[in-house]
Amino acid sequence: MGTPNPAHLPVLLEEAVAALAIRTDGTYVDATFGRGGHSRAILGRLGPSGRLIALDRDPQAVASARALADPRFRIVHAPFSELGRVLEGLGVGQVQGLLADLGVSSPQLEDAARGFSFRADGPLDMRMDPTRGVSAADWLATATEQQIREAIGGYGEERFAKQIAKAIVDARAREPIRRTEQLAAVVAAAVRTREAGKDPATRTFQALRILVNRELEEVALMLPQAIRRLAPGGRLAVISFHSLEDRLVKRVLRACSEDRLPADLPIRARDLPQAPLRIAGKALRASAAEIAANPRARSATLRVAERTGAAFDESMLDRIGPEPWRS
Repeated sequence: MGTPNPAHLPVLLEEAVAALAIRTDGTYVDATFGRGGHSRAILGRLGPSGRLIALDRDPQAVASARALADPRFRIVHAPFSELGRVLEGLGVGQVQGLLADLGVSSPQLEDAARGFSFRADGPLDMRMDPTRGVSAADWLATATEQQIREAIGGYGEERFAKQIAKAIVDARAREPIRRTEQLAAVVAAAVRTREAGKDPATRTFQALRILVNRELEEVALMLPQAIRRLAPGGRLAVISFHSLEDRLVKRVLRACSEDRLPADLPIRARDLPQAPLRIAGKALRASAAEIAANPRARSATLRVAERTGAAFDESMLDRIGPEPWRS
């Protein structure tokens, strides 16, 4: 099956794969291949008739996946918001489990040429798929000060968003902001106080990455498709890395696992219509040992739900609003 990239440690590996309750003959989806740590672990538990379909929007991740020689495995270059289309194209109806490890991967962060990190200078790109969409530099070059302020405040939860947005607009009037080092310097000059142990550019870079890649919208589009495609008894496991992602996942899973009938109806519990999901256990966090070995695991949260036999109607999600990641 090949060996995983030693520089990339998959977060909550054992917990996430165990949460899928893998059947040896089942069909599973790894919605974010990355460098394949989770995929290899899933394949290790599948039998000869099992099947794993992986998706990734990053061409580098797809290239890495093509080196995984296993007849049970298939990689597709696509964002997970296209899950339904991908499965339909492969002739797959229902699956027994889906794992989504959200956010940016370690190889993306560590490659200065991708522009995700302020720790090394590189082009200010930030696109998970560099063949599509607008780079962070191009967006900053044309966005209004209000749009920049709203993005940094909303997606980065940055309390100095107003000052940072003004500083960016003033700086770009002098010269285009095309490099990560430039942007980090502009933000550092605009932020008067700093959080202990956190670079002042952290929240701004997070916000721009989320915006450029439409990360929250992608998750909001993927989750209903995943629920619809899960077979009864199938498991959905989602690992999130910041509060906006986790809030979105939590609200979707909760909305699909609760009945919405008045509590005083004179109906026996066994006669009530069943919700399409059942929450499987409590949210899990990485252990102290894993965090020590992989600091990125510190912010990870794993949530798991199991599909019931009840019908799923996307109108169940209406009550959480069009942007359920908002507080």
